[in-house]
Amino acid sequence: MTNIPETGRTPRVQIRLVVIQILVLSLLGTLGGRLWYLQIREGAEYQKEASGNHVQQVVDPAVRGDILDARGVPLADNETRLVVSASRTDLLKQKDDGKAVLTKLAGVLGMSPEEVMQKVRLCDAETPQPCWNGSPYQPIPITDEATAKQALQIRERSEDFPGITAEPEAVRRYPGPGKSNTAQVLGYLSPVTDAEIQQAKDSDSPYLRSDMVGRSGLERTYDKVLRGKAGVTRYEVDNLGRVIGKAKSDAAESGSNLVTSIDSRVQRVAEYELDRAMKAARQQFDKITGTNYKADSGAVVVMEAKTGRIVAMASAPTYDPNVWVGGISAKDYKALTGKDSDYPLLNRAIQGQAAPGSTFKVVSTAAAVEAGYDFDGRYPCTSSYSVGGQVFKNFEGENFGPIPLGRALEVSCDTVFYYLADKEWKKDGGINPKKGQPKDYFYKAAHQFGLGKETGVDLPNEVTGRVPDRQWKQAYWKANKDAWCRTGKKDGSYVEKIAYENCLEGNKMREGDSINYSIGQGDTLVTPIQEAVIYGAVANGGTMYQPTIGKAIISADGKTVREIKPTKRGRLPVSQATLKGMDDAFAGVITRGTAAWKFGGWPQDKIPLHAKTGTAEVYGKQTTSWLATYSKDYTVIMTIAQAGTGSGASGEAVRNIYSALYGVQGDGSIDGKKALLPEPQKSLPKVRTDGTIAAPKVTGDPAKDAEAAQKNNPTNGDGQQPAGTTPSPGTGNRDTRRRPRRRGSRRMPS
Repeated sequence: MTNIPETGRTPRVQIRLVVIQILVLSLLGTLGGRLWYLQIREGAEYQKEASGNHVQQVVDPAVRGDILDARGVPLADNETRLVVSASRTDLLKQKDDGKAVLTKLAGVLGMSPEEVMQKVRLCDAETPQPCWNGSPYQPIPITDEATAKQALQIRERSEDFPGITAEPEAVRRYPGPGKSNTAQVLGYLSPVTDAEIQQAKDSDSPYLRSDMVGRSGLERTYDKVLRGKAGVTRYEVDNLGRVIGKAKSDAAESGSNLVTSIDSRVQRVAEYELDRAMKAARQQFDKITGTNYKADSGAVVVMEAKTGRIVAMASAPTYDPNVWVGGISAKDYKALTGKDSDYPLLNRAIQGQAAPGSTFKVVSTAAAVEAGYDFDGRYPCTSSYSVGGQVFKNFEGENFGPIPLGRALEVSCDTVFYYLADKEWKKDGGINPKKGQPKDYFYKAAHQFGLGKETGVDLPNEVTGRVPDRQWKQAYWKANKDAWCRTGKKDGSYVEKIAYENCLEGNKMREGDSINYSIGQGDTLVTPIQEAVIYGAVANGGTMYQPTIGKAIISADGKTVREIKPTKRGRLPVSQATLKGMDDAFAGVITRGTAAWKFGGWPQDKIPLHAKTGTAEVYGKQTTSWLATYSKDYTVIMTIAQAGTGSGASGEAVRNIYSALYGVQGDGSIDGKKALLPEPQKSLPKVRTDGTIAAPKVTGDPAKDAEAAQKNNPTNGDGQQPAGTTPSPGTGNRDTRRRPRRRGSRRMPS
C-alpha cells in the first residue's frame, strides 16, 4: 500500500497546477479584455491615428500680396525665378555632412564653396550673417538667380547633387518704379523661425515652415494680410512611401494687396532731392569746424495736410531692398550693418531723433500765448540775452527791437523766446519751484503737440523723441548720478565740470535749461514724422492726424475692399486766432523771412507756401538742418544732419519737391500738365473683373523731368543770401550763440 495517488501527483503538485492554471486564465482574460478595448471600444480612434501615420503633406505656398502705390503701381510684387535649394536633412545623412555636394554645387553656380556653406548654416548667437534663421527642416535657398542651364545641370545629374533641388518659384521683387527706392518704408522678408511657428500655432494666423515673414516696414506691419494662407495637399502612402490615395486638401489662398498713399513719382523726387541736397551740403565749408559739412544722413516726409496720409517718405543713406531676396550675402549684410555703413536700415523719418532747433518755436509760441502773452504784443528782440555771467546771443547778433510773436517766427529771433521762457521759469519759482505743481507751460505745450510719444504711424519701431521736462530730468539724474559723481571735478575739464554740476543738481530745472529748450535746443529730441504731424495740423486748422501709409486692403480676387480711414489724434492747444497769426508768420518766412532767399520768384499768390527754418546745434557735431513747410494740401519736412542751416541746406530741395507736385516751372509759371500731384489722390486704383489692379506705366525718371523744369530758376544753386534773412552756413559767431549743452545730443546713429 502507498499514499501516492494513481495519477502519480502529490497533493502539493496538484495545488501548484491549479494555481498555474488560474494565473494563465487570468492572463488570457486580461489580454482578451485589452484586445476588446483596443479593437472594439477604441478601434475607430486608433484606426484614425494609424492612417495618419501614412499621410504625407505637401505645402503649396500662398502667393504674397502686392504692395501698390496710390495709383496702383507695384512697389513690391512677385516674379517667378529658378531657385536652387538645399535640404539640410539630406545633406546631414552624408558622411561629410554634404560638404562635397555643396562644393560641387558652388562650381555649377559660379559661387565660392564658403559662400554656399554659409547659406546653409543655422543662425545662433555665435554665428554671424549670412546664415539660415528659418526652420532647419525647410529647404534652404542658395540662390534665386540660377540660369536655365544651371538648373538643367543639377536636375539631370541628380545623383551627384543629393538634397539639392532646382525649381521655379515665386519670389519677392521690389521693382522701384520710376527709379524710386522706398526701401525703409517697404521693409523686407526672411524665413519664419521655429520659435515664431510655436508662438503662432494657436493664433488665427499660424505659420508653416515654408512661410516668409515681414521683418520691417510695411512688409511687417501688414504681414498677416499680405501673407495669405498656404495650401496643404495630403497624400495617403504605404509603408514604402508609395502614394495610394489622396486625402483631404486645403487650397492656397493668395494674400491681399495693400494699396498705399505713396505716389512713386513723388517718392522718387523726394529721394532724389534729399540725396542732391546732401551732396551739395558736402561741398560747403563749415568755418566753425574748419571742414566741409559731412551731411551724413537725412530724411524727408511729404504728407497730406488734411488726412495724415504719407505721399512720400525718404531716408538717407538708403539701400536696395532686393538684396534680401533669396538670402543676403555676407558682403551686403556688412554694408548694411557695419560700423562704417551709416546704418541705412534705419528709417530716419520715424527713427531719427535730433534737436529740432527753431522749428520748435511753433510750440514755444503756443505756450507763451497760453501763459498769457499777447500774440501781437511787443517783445524785445535784442542781440543777446544775459543771465548772470552767461550771455545767450541771437543768431549773428541781430537786433530787431520790440517785435510781436509773429515777426519773431519770421526772422527766427531767439532772444524773444529766451525772454519769455526765462520769465515763466522765474514765475514757477526758479531752480526751487513753488510748492505744488509748477505751471510749466512750455513743457506741457510740447506734450499737447504730441511730442515725447509715438505718432502711431503704421510702420514698426517708431521712436518717441523726448520732452526734457521735470519728470524726465529726475529719472535721467537718478540713472546717471553715480557716474557723474564719480567722474565730475569742480576744476577739471569741460566735461568733468559738467559732470560735477549734474551730480549736484542734475535733477533740477535750471535757468539755462529752460532758455535753451525754448528754441529747440538742450535735451529736446523730435522725429521728422512728429514735425509733419504738427505742421500738418497748423495747415489744416488745428487737427492732428495719425500718419498712415496703408490706404486700402484689396482681396486677391478684387471682391473685397477695406479702406483704411484717416484717424484724428486730437487738436493743437491753440485758438483759431493764434493759428491764423502763426499761418501768416510762416507765410512771411517764405516771402521776407529766413527762407525768402530760397523761394524768390515762387508764385505765392497762386500756391501759398508756409515755412519755418531750424538750425540745431549738436555738441561735438556740425549743425542739423531743419525745414518745416506746408501748403493747403501738403506738409513737407526735411532734415539733414551735419549740413548747416535749415534754408541753406534744405531750401532748394524742398522748393523743388513743391515744384514737382504743382508743376511750377523755373520761371515761376505753372504748367498743370507737368504737375505730378496738384491735389491729393482721393480715389483708389481700379480693380478689374479678374481681380487684377489697373496701373499706369511709370516711364522715364520723374526726378530728372522735374529737375529739367527748374533750369530757369534763379534761386537754384544760389549761395548768396539777401539782407534781413538768416546768413548762410559757416559765418559769424555760432560758437557763442547759445549756452553750451550739458550732455550733448543723443541722436540715433547718423
